[in-house]
Amino acid sequence: MDPLNDIKLTQYSHGAGCGCKISPGVLETILQSNFSFPDHDKLIVGNHSRDDAAVYSLGNGQALISTTDFFMPVVDDPFDFGRIASANAISDVYAMGGKPILAIAILGWPVDKIPAAVAGKVLEGSRHICREAGIPLAGGHSIDSQEPIFGLAVNGLVAVDQLKKNNTALQGDLLFLTKPLGVGILTTAEKKGLLREEHKGMAAKQMIQLNKAGEALGKLKGVTALTDVTGFGLLGHLIEMAEGSALSAELNFESIPLIIDNLRFYIDRHSLPGGTARNWESYGGKIAFASDRDLAYEKAILADPQTSGGLLIAVAASARKEVGNVLEEYGLSGFSQPIGRFTEKKAATVSVTSSVL
Repeated sequence: MDPLNDIKLTQYSHGAGCGCKISPGVLETILQSNFSFPDHDKLIVGNHSRDDAAVYSLGNGQALISTTDFFMPVVDDPFDFGRIASANAISDVYAMGGKPILAIAILGWPVDKIPAAVAGKVLEGSRHICREAGIPLAGGHSIDSQEPIFGLAVNGLVAVDQLKKNNTALQGDLLFLTKPLGVGILTTAEKKGLLREEHKGMAAKQMIQLNKAGEALGKLKGVTALTDVTGFGLLGHLIEMAEGSALSAELNFESIPLIIDNLRFYIDRHSLPGGTARNWESYGGKIAFASDRDLAYEKAILADPQTSGGLLIAVAASARKEVGNVLEEYGLSGFSQPIGRFTEKKAATVSVTSSVL
């Protein structure tokens, strides 16, 4: 037997996946600056907005997309950890409507605690996903750290007129989500030893999936805004879209896809990532629930930190069929039902009901 297979990566980290992200409220404090933005005439997207990646005009109708994302293990298997972290980082390029072209690795490793060969398996998983995305893993940087950390810095390209931002939604746009929620709940259950046998591997399988449809969606004028759902949960990333677009949003909870039907089993056993509470503390005051809602259950799902989550798409009603065709082409026909819509600005940034559409 290979003793490396007995190493459980999640036991070496205090957080997991995108649940390690600093909460939206704390991040807002960190990013405050006296500098005016944008601070460069070719910078199309930077710190002046809360988007998925930086975008720099190349002056020829094309733009460079640049992003980085890294975190601590969300699964025990090192090969899967490499695949998940890489798919998550590459997703930021797809979420801008772009085509990834190059990646370099970011590795932090506790060399006195975990054999270097395990880190090698992480890199092999990354190479596997980069190959699937059609890009080289061209280098990187590593440090000796107290906890295992892995991710990528990724560059991509996009035509400037096809660039998708997260703050350009329009009133009346429909909302689509291309992966189900609940990854944080399942991975926490696994770390606590609560995960049922029939649910093992489900979260990893979903997190490994690339959001390739984003590149095709970028070419559609009817897609007015685009982002992906990661550590801030569905509510956090939807708030960014709504506030950036000077709108509010309504969600139909019953239309939101879930990774398993019975998430309540784990929620009732307090299998919630620490990031869920941090998320809710940051933005809970911006959410309104209809009086008949099961608040504890729905908060646990809507604020659940997702790792390598799905694309959140704002779509003009007239383009619903066109977007549906793209989703079908990429094997996402099961996500062609809208989960909500954008409305005029209201007191609550997001309202959760069961009768939006």
